[in-house]
Amino acid sequence: MTDRTLATSTSFDSDSSSIAALSGRLRGELLRPADTAYREACTLWNGMIERGPALVVRATGPADVMATVDFAREHRLPISVRGGGHNVAGTALCDAGVTVDLSRMRGVRVDPARRIARVEGGARLGDVDHETQAHGLAAPFGVVSRTGVGGLTLHGGLGFLTRKHGLSCDNLIAADVVTADGRLVTTDESQNSDLLWALRGGGGNFGVVTSLEFRLHPIGPDVFVFLTMYPVDQALPVMRFFRDYMATAPEEVMGIAVLWNSPDGEPIPEHARNVPVVILVGIYSGPVAEGERVVAPLRNLTTPLVDLSGPMPFAAAQQLFDPDYPDGRRYYWKSIYLGDLDDAVILALTKHARQRPSPISSIDVWALGGAVRREPTGGSAFSRRDAPFLLGIEANWDDRERDALNIGWARELYADMQRFSPGGVYLNFPGFAEEGDEMMRAAYGGTYARLQAVKAKYDPSNLFRTNFNIAPLATVKG
Repeated sequence: MTDRTLATSTSFDSDSSSIAALSGRLRGELLRPADTAYREACTLWNGMIERGPALVVRATGPADVMATVDFAREHRLPISVRGGGHNVAGTALCDAGVTVDLSRMRGVRVDPARRIARVEGGARLGDVDHETQAHGLAAPFGVVSRTGVGGLTLHGGLGFLTRKHGLSCDNLIAADVVTADGRLVTTDESQNSDLLWALRGGGGNFGVVTSLEFRLHPIGPDVFVFLTMYPVDQALPVMRFFRDYMATAPEEVMGIAVLWNSPDGEPIPEHARNVPVVILVGIYSGPVAEGERVVAPLRNLTTPLVDLSGPMPFAAAQQLFDPDYPDGRRYYWKSIYLGDLDDAVILALTKHARQRPSPISSIDVWALGGAVRREPTGGSAFSRRDAPFLLGIEANWDDRERDALNIGWARELYADMQRFSPGGVYLNFPGFAEEGDEMMRAAYGGTYARLQAVKAKYDPSNLFRTNFNIAPLATVKG
């Protein structure tokens, strides 16, 4: 990572007594660029991200966060929030500002009788799965267990339970938030409900979310996982069948069609390793025996190269893709909603898959519908619920010398597929958010003005602006 120097402004410098005053208000750790632990604190999952905040505060609780927000506001410094540090755009860090690092706040408390989990803002998906599965319960989250709960939820949250139980944000029922004025406020359906509405998909624009409360659902302990790989030259009939099957599949089935290369090692047979494939993968979240019967058609379209399907503990299914997304790899991901998965779409995707400059890059087609189309009680800021499919474009590679080539491939695919899209973008796959306000308006559509109004109420000066920013609605002067 590039070395950075401490930012200065008219009211803040590296020797300022205000830093000592901030340190005195903290139980957590305050890090500056000269500190040994600073480099580690500024290293994110995406190896492409190199940013240098002036200060990093490793908070241990809401009081540390409140003190840090006060400091950033008083010194007019930008502030970023690090939960899991897994957003591909690297918004967890800001240059020449203050980063609130929640990674030491990973506690999870489950109320099995009420089927509710209270989760601290730095928790990872695996932290929650570990605690909830002890009671046969789960929250609908993503499919990589090291992902941060907060970031995933605030922009939606797709995973293996989406069609049955909705997005992660749909299951968010309360939160504690440190707002721009340094107050800790609670939001639920009965208090500050406008803020809860905004957090359900509106991102980190409204404050630092120090804890989240989720509705839980009975899951597992075992689920049936289907993971079948077909030769890429069978992509057209395989993806046609996937489209038609998912149109009438029970909501317990969550499926993804992936154009990728097969892994280069066990448990893949030698003849099928590191070759282009189309993969049908997902779970059936109901009884295992019923799941095996229901998803059987997805496993027997033609003779598969590999079929790794079978019963699996739900917590293990949530870790299935962990090895494919290691820390430090270079990532650039985009997303497009698709109105259909017809032959023209499939052929275009297959063409681009054959042109991948990196064999570990993938093209993912997520089947939506089901519960994702039903808004939660009270509604949410997440607006794109009608599309039947989401296209995820994942450029993944390791050599920094090939950055331009891999990013160029993803952007070309993204531009080409616009002709098949009804519009919108999923902000957990945002590229580097290079489209700015255009991307935000595309993501939120008719809810954007309402989000601006909530932003104006809780962050009128736009203190929280290093994220996928929603500018506050200008106050009307009468």
